[in-house]
Amino acid sequence: MIGLIGKKLGMTQIFDDKGNVIPVTVIKATPNRVVMRKTEERDGYDAVQLGFEEIAERKVNKPLMGHFKKHNSPAYRYLKEFRLKMYKDIQEGEVFDVTMFAEHEMLKITGISKGKGFQGVMKRHGFRGFKASHGVHESYRGPGSIGQCATPARVHKGKKLPGHAGLKTVSVKNLKVIKVDKENDLVMVMGAVPGHRNSVLVLRKEL
Repeated sequence: MIGLIGKKLGMTQIFDDKGNVIPVTVIKATPNRVVMRKTEERDGYDAVQLGFEEIAERKVNKPLMGHFKKHNSPAYRYLKEFRLKMYKDIQEGEVFDVTMFAEHEMLKITGISKGKGFQGVMKRHGFRGFKASHGVHESYRGPGSIGQCATPARVHKGKKLPGHAGLKTVSVKNLKVIKVDKENDLVMVMGAVPGHRNSVLVLRKEL
């Protein structure tokens, strides 16, 4: 099943019929157009390329503009490819909007998490740190031992160490659709999703 490309507007809260407060993330997903259709015979796999957020031609470089013109499509700021396991009758030029989602459906949403910069092991990996007492000196937030002495005399690959935190592709599953607003192209899902305000998200139905 294909999905939609959208933008995270932020979080708010709404009330259900019983008066319970539900925290929701508001996502704006304007209509996505099928820019390119890939087939197993020609490309080796079935997929569609969706375009999101139409922009002026002068803002697109010539190679990408040639791609859009080849497929008789307007220029888009974002392109995303979706593999097709079903619905293989989709053709170029078709448009998908938020009506493909229904209330109480479960979505899988993918985005890029907020960047935290260079962080230590306590913030980056959740290490406990040392007790700040009994002779511990200036190593309260250190990682401790990171390897052996002479054998193998190196740090193993994958060792959790300080470094750049965040700014990774993160997917969150089983997010319930609370409300779909067709007039304003909005989808409201329960809970939080990765990324900062106005970051690009990919919404897929949970199969």
